[in-house]
Amino acid sequence: MKLELGADEVLSTTRSVRKRLDLERAVGEDVLRECLMLALQAPTGSLRQDWHFVVSTDREQCHEVGLIYQQVWMSMVTDDYLSSSVSHQGTEGDQESWLNMMGSARHLANVFPDVPAIFVPCISGRLDGADAMTQAVKWGSIIQAAWSFMLAARERGLGTCWTTVHLQRERDVAEVLGIPYDEVQQVALSPIAYTDGTDFRPGRRKPDSKFVHINGW
Repeated sequence: MKLELGADEVLSTTRSVRKRLDLERAVGEDVLRECLMLALQAPTGSLRQDWHFVVSTDREQCHEVGLIYQQVWMSMVTDDYLSSSVSHQGTEGDQESWLNMMGSARHLANVFPDVPAIFVPCISGRLDGADAMTQAVKWGSIIQAAWSFMLAARERGLGTCWTTVHLQRERDVAEVLGIPYDEVQQVALSPIAYTDGTDFRPGRRKPDSKFVHINGW
């Protein structure tokens, strides 16, 4: 069922959903295929379409991949990491927002083994040592397609979250999902689940004057 959101609302309220994932409700293959068909319409450099999208609704696979994610996250995000990183976040308000986000991320790590579906965007070939232009073409294509998938998921009441920490153990995830590691590079990992409620608001952002440059820098 679609939420019938306008384009602007979909774009401004597609959040990284961590705490509001319904871990009990199954995610059907049909709704995932709808999202994937829209992802395939994303721009692709030189019309190469050298991308792959791995989705799984197999609870055992999702659990194994989720455990890998959880183990990597917990090993990286220690109390020392949090205390040393928060001081670099700017104002007191920025620090509070960052700590709230990290608390949400910790929650996701705790529940990741229980998510009902996962999404892994990939690219053909590996980019180890590739030149900047080659990397830009590859990343630019797959990230646009993955974002289209996430926008389509939002319209259908599904929550997603772009994560990359599992890449520390990319080969292990490849083994679980049957991805040919030497030929296909994973780009990200997202949980997929229906959300508890569908009312999401635009995220807090710094003033656009810090980032927007018109007619030059």
